[in-house]
Amino acid sequence: MSPSSLVAQERRALAEILLSVGPDAPTLCEGWTARDLVAHLVIREGRPDAAIGILGGPMAKWTAKVQDAAALQPFDELVATFLSGPPRWSPFSIAKVDAAANIVEFAVHIEDVRRAQPSWVAAPDNPELNEVLWTRLTKMGKLLLRGVTLGVEFQRTDQSAPVFAAKTGAPTVTLIGTPLDLVLRTYGRTEVDVQVTGDQGAVDTFNAAKFGI
Repeated sequence: MSPSSLVAQERRALAEILLSVGPDAPTLCEGWTARDLVAHLVIREGRPDAAIGILGGPMAKWTAKVQDAAALQPFDELVATFLSGPPRWSPFSIAKVDAAANIVEFAVHIEDVRRAQPSWVAAPDNPELNEVLWTRLTKMGKLLLRGVTLGVEFQRTDQSAPVFAAKTGAPTVTLIGTPLDLVLRTYGRTEVDVQVTGDQGAVDTFNAAKFGI
């Protein structure tokens, strides 16, 4: 499957799960309902003046204001806007940009919705998605783990592969799980099936660290 096909698949899956849980369903994004999450996605792709504050900084208040206004739209319309894809003038409308920026984003947010629901059930294994997530994880791991004062290794469980040293340091912890769960953990999510091994002090330090971009 091409990157463009994979990101389109993930976009559809995210839209479907948002509609299935409804606007008021919780997510793993602290303080956000499903409505807030889809409003975030819509302004991220369609409002570059507001998207600049997503990561914080002096524009964060403006971003929050625009997102709150977007969230007042009918939920079904918001999801339909997201599903239709970015506007033609948006950088995200370029296929390579869409795939590079959105495959991980959508995969994480699908699980933000799924895993916040009572008695959630894991999604079927997706080998093609796992390969992309593993590649991105091995490239971005050091950035995502910049707040961790330890060495960190990744070991994937979906197939036999060498352990990947994401960050050098001592002591070292090893994270063991599927590429999807490893990505989620390095983005700061804790509703994951990831085993963290190492001496207990190092494991405790890792679990107390901050993650993400």
